[in-house]
Amino acid sequence: MIDARLQLALDGSGLEVPEEGQIAIFRPSVDADLAGLPVERCKIIQDFKPFHDAWAARGYDVAQVTQERFAMAIVCLPRSKVEARALIAEACAVCDGQVVIDGQKTDGIDSILREVRGRVTVQGPISKAHGKLFWIDTPSTDFFEDWVAGPALTEGGFWTAPGVFSADGVDLASALLVDALPEKLGAEVVDLGAGWGFLSAHLLTRPEVKTLHVVEAGHMALECARHNITDPRARFLWEDATTWAPPHKIDTVVMNPPFHTGRAAEPQIGQAFVAAAARILSGHGNLWMVANRHLPYEAELRTRFAHVEERGGDARFKLFHAARPLRLKRS
Repeated sequence: MIDARLQLALDGSGLEVPEEGQIAIFRPSVDADLAGLPVERCKIIQDFKPFHDAWAARGYDVAQVTQERFAMAIVCLPRSKVEARALIAEACAVCDGQVVIDGQKTDGIDSILREVRGRVTVQGPISKAHGKLFWIDTPSTDFFEDWVAGPALTEGGFWTAPGVFSADGVDLASALLVDALPEKLGAEVVDLGAGWGFLSAHLLTRPEVKTLHVVEAGHMALECARHNITDPRARFLWEDATTWAPPHKIDTVVMNPPFHTGRAAEPQIGQAFVAAAARILSGHGNLWMVANRHLPYEAELRTRFAHVEERGGDARFKLFHAARPLRLKRS
């Protein structure tokens, strides 16, 4: 966590908060403590909707992306090295002062430190709590121009971007689900947690679909989906899939839900997707879902739907069809 390392750096180690100007913090964890930084001058750059909203609820100014100028920038490393490099390049491009880079060893901070040292002079590092923090006093876009990355067309013909799920190609679970979907899905369909739009593109091959709600919490993933889907029936929604509410009930939900935000499996995320699907479907609505075989979703499906069946899969993945959502009484 950045908390302890940032405090050490600010307490006499050479890192100083500028007397004026905004401070950009790129991708801090949702529970990070930014004590020592003035809240009113901080702008959180966070493109994952649940984390974006959580920082806003704490009273911070939050944006998905930014073109503003900053007096200081802090980059909290994500797991993807390509994405981490891109964030460092972005921070250097918008900052006129020190650029701070922080991360855990498990997120590759040591290799990033070596790479940055090969290009510019760095200060620090501060080592604590299984991670490191270091900074650049004189950032320049020129030093990291080759690290800039964004949506790009892959050899498979789809647009993806660093850090987006399955950025290197079609996810095998989603491909399995596409092959199992029935021809008739109804007029109002939702791709819940749509990613870069692979499932959505296939759903729109059904002529009876009048509206497809492409719901995705990752802003960059949604921008990729906009590149991949040009059908006017698509409605792109940057939303938390577990809390989003459509204007009316839905005929069909299709989903390959995520099951972690960090390294460890978090089956409660997929379970929340199941609950959300049941909430937004009509009384005779259908859910089509794929999941890793080891994830425990069966109990939640049977709690939320009158009809649940496993519709095949393989050694790695299982396919579910659930119908007729149950309206659970609130306690």
